[in-house]
Amino acid sequence: MAIVERRAQRTREILDATRALFDERRMREAQIEDIARAVGINRAIIYRHFTTKEELFAMTLVDYLNELEQRLAKSDDPEMSPAERIDVITVEFLEYGSFYPAFVDCAQSLLRHRGSELLEQISLERLTELGAAINRCFDHITSAIEAGNASGAFDVKDPELIANIMYTQGLGILNLVTFQRSIREMNSGLPAMEHLPMPEVVDLAKRSIRAIVEPED
Repeated sequence: MAIVERRAQRTREILDATRALFDERRMREAQIEDIARAVGINRAIIYRHFTTKEELFAMTLVDYLNELEQRLAKSDDPEMSPAERIDVITVEFLEYGSFYPAFVDCAQSLLRHRGSELLEQISLERLTELGAAINRCFDHITSAIEAGNASGAFDVKDPELIANIMYTQGLGILNLVTFQRSIREMNSGLPAMEHLPMPEVVDLAKRSIRAIVEPED
């Protein structure tokens, strides 16, 4: 096997081990030592394939995003109305993030960094790969919005901006979903946690997105 092929195989092994540990323990609980042990290598070898921990996490996020995009591609039907497409995309995103909480961890860990900070921690090549994976998911949103604009159902000047808003808003909602409790104020003025009604959360998320894209009366 050529050196390039061996390197690519080892990179894939590291990513697969990272993804498996993330899905089992969540991102915060998976350490570089655990990933190295799962692959059967020294942690130093990981940094021969990924310059920083953030770069490894970014490439793991690419895996999640590619999987999410495949789900969106199967469920997003251009024959549906634009509003129905937006609803389907919203539901698919929330269901995927609910099933894979580590996806939310990865995405939010990178969102905490400014663009200039990411360039210091992730190579341009891999940052470009991450951006492309995000944009493939966004394409389903922008396509639905553009169809809505064309039919008059929507009135959106910047579909790509709305896609970014939907993405970050969805991650925030998924944080609430993962917590599985809502904070409410009791009559005494003290805060209390109540069970989170998931169907209501999903319905409110769909209505929120519709309110953004549909023209005002």
